[in-house]
Amino acid sequence: MAQVVATTRSIHSSILSSPSSGSLQDRVDKLLKPSTFSSKFLSSHDKKKIISSVSSHRNTHIVAAAVKRSAEPEVIPVSPEDVPKREEQFVQLEQLGDTTAAVGMWTKPTVRRKTKIVCTIGPSTNTKEMIWKLAEAGMNVARMNMSHGDHASHQKVIDLVKEYNAQAKDNVIAIMLDTKGPEVRSGDLPQPIMLSPGQEFTFTIRRGVGTSDCVSVNYDDFVSDVEAGDMLLVDGGMMSLLVKSKTEDSVKCEVVDGGELKSRRHLNVRGKSATLPSITDKDWDDIKFGVENKVDFYAVSFVKDAQVVHELKNYLKSCGADIHVIVKIESADSIPNLHSIITASDGAMVARGDLGAELPIEEVPLLQEEIIRLCRSMGKAVIVATNMLESMIVHPTPTRAEVSDIAIAVREGADAVMLSGETAHGKFPLKAVKVMHTVSLRTEATIAGGEMPSNLGQAFKNHTSEMFAYHATMMSNTLGTSIVVFTRTGFMSILLSHYRPSGTVFAFTNEKRIQQRLALYQGVCPIYMQFSDDAEETFANALSVLKNQGMVKEGEEVALVQSGRQPIWRFQSTHNIQVRKV
Repeated sequence: MAQVVATTRSIHSSILSSPSSGSLQDRVDKLLKPSTFSSKFLSSHDKKKIISSVSSHRNTHIVAAAVKRSAEPEVIPVSPEDVPKREEQFVQLEQLGDTTAAVGMWTKPTVRRKTKIVCTIGPSTNTKEMIWKLAEAGMNVARMNMSHGDHASHQKVIDLVKEYNAQAKDNVIAIMLDTKGPEVRSGDLPQPIMLSPGQEFTFTIRRGVGTSDCVSVNYDDFVSDVEAGDMLLVDGGMMSLLVKSKTEDSVKCEVVDGGELKSRRHLNVRGKSATLPSITDKDWDDIKFGVENKVDFYAVSFVKDAQVVHELKNYLKSCGADIHVIVKIESADSIPNLHSIITASDGAMVARGDLGAELPIEEVPLLQEEIIRLCRSMGKAVIVATNMLESMIVHPTPTRAEVSDIAIAVREGADAVMLSGETAHGKFPLKAVKVMHTVSLRTEATIAGGEMPSNLGQAFKNHTSEMFAYHATMMSNTLGTSIVVFTRTGFMSILLSHYRPSGTVFAFTNEKRIQQRLALYQGVCPIYMQFSDDAEETFANALSVLKNQGMVKEGEEVALVQSGRQPIWRFQSTHNIQVRKV
């Protein structure tokens, strides 16, 4: 079986080397660090030939250890569980007495996962213990789904996340509030109803109806919105009914795909969106709740046009609230207005559940790719959501298709991938996060650094910072360094993130709000630190923090960027990039 030699440039840990190894060590490094991805997949036979070229110079037991070590595919996620294992391996190597046994293996990793993970908090995870464990397993953003729970339960979660942020030294969790939106749902039933293909079933706008052949709908214009021949989907397509006829207050259907109908199920009409406002009265109450709690992001459901975004942003401005707006692309009406909607927003979420219900399901992967491309080109955050690890709600391991789904989202350039029911009410929330973490990290290791859309930065084309972000990225990629940036607004950090440098962007800020917000952006490691009036003192403090927390090593070079909208320790017209040794 082909073995993976995971030595990609996106991982900045160096291979262990011995000063006495000389040119022989260099030859082995050259053999084991190929320049192309395809050449990283070596057969076992090829590996044995490589090792055998060293055997005449090394003791037999050392070479045997090297063969054993190189035969194991190494993927190194950075999580508390993994670090002790790596330290044990180095103790074993020291006992062997020769670092050549570590050929093809990284030192204790300093690489971080770049793609961020959004976790929905629900009954399975709304305790202090679970939120702490989720954060340590890899959660970057805690999402509250306002379709479920009440303000009291969400207040508890927000308080717990803020408590975690207050005590965490090298990690921070952003808070996202996801509005319910104008959802059309069936009414309450005394008990679930089994629907069989060919059976007749009726939906009515009369309140309080719940029988074996008729149920209420919470939307008064439901009858006028549907026509005979429309396909009605329950729970995103878990069941489907064909509209046969309608009366003044009812819609009569024939069951096409049956199943168990429960209370308050979500209803869609294929190819149509409900003629409801994107922000309902309940949503406005939830938005006010978010303003009071100073959440970081709103995810707005069923956005159909840019006017909705402008309306919300104007309201937030009037409240003096600094909250970013993420639009959820999930309705058929939003697709023709995609460009203007994303332009007005701070980012987008590819909400594939309702999108796949309102549009032909084969369109969803194409739309996902297009939305990611559009967001990347406009410098906006983009999240891929829904069904990413759906099977892990009840099973401890994912399907292979789900693993590929995460990998595709990462390769397409998403800032974040999202877990919904998997962490909200699933049986294995921590395992789901760990799978997302390891798959993202492994996929990132195969992506060539420095790739970017040709039209990236159109949104910033009038600002000098764009040029500096581009050149800082090129310099970082060429030298193989991380980037250090100091920011009060987050602008420069976000711009650097969208250029996708191969190294980590360490974003130092003296604003806690900005630190939390930057937790969503790909490749950005936000760090809170008070700035000194003296630039050199602040630079030294920042490099000391990175070194003490093991994020960079002594002697390593970093690219230090001074640019952005608000000058810090520089004149308005002066921008610079420095390369400094830690």
